Amino acid sequence: MDSLYLLKKNLDECGVFLSFSGPISQNLMVELGDILKKQMEMADAETSTILKVFAVLVEQSQNIIRYSAETLPEQSNSEEKLMFGTIAVGYKNGKYFVLGGNKIKKEQIKDLKERLILLQKMTKDELKEYYRTQRKKESREAGLGLIDLSRKASEPVKFHFEPIDSEFSFFSLRTLI
Repeated sequence: MDSLYLLKKNLDECGVFLSFSGPISQNLMVELGDILKKQMEMADAETSTILKVFAVLVEQSQNIIRYSAETLPEQSNSEEKLMFGTIAVGYKNGKYFVLGGNKIKKEQIKDLKERLILLQKMTKDELKEYYRTQRKKESREAGLGLIDLSRKASEPVKFHFEPIDSEFSFFSLRTLI
């Protein structure tokens, strides 16, 4: 890109006020969360909205940290593996949104897509009950994070898989609050 200003202008037009693309760690997630809270407080957002947006930002970041297929080369002195992804938070048309995305292996798409479609079809009450049921399973495969995102969202989450090559796609998830 020849002009970073054009990227900034595009983000502004989309309503994005916080974004990051690159290696994401727990420490970075904490810092982004602190900045997000301060920025939303200055915009006089309600405390309940700030907490929801923060929780969704954390969950989207954790999904990248856990599931991204793109990592920095292993470093022998590093305790934490850095996973690549993109996070953005914005405000448009009276609602906050959190976008998260990362590279995934194509064989992950089918199961992930099925889970997301199932969640899109559920009412708030059904999501609440499904969360309780899955929580009892106490398994990482229970998908509690995606269920929780769906519960906090003001409308069904939207997702997209963009093919990269024969092995990978880029998974994007949008949560509107």
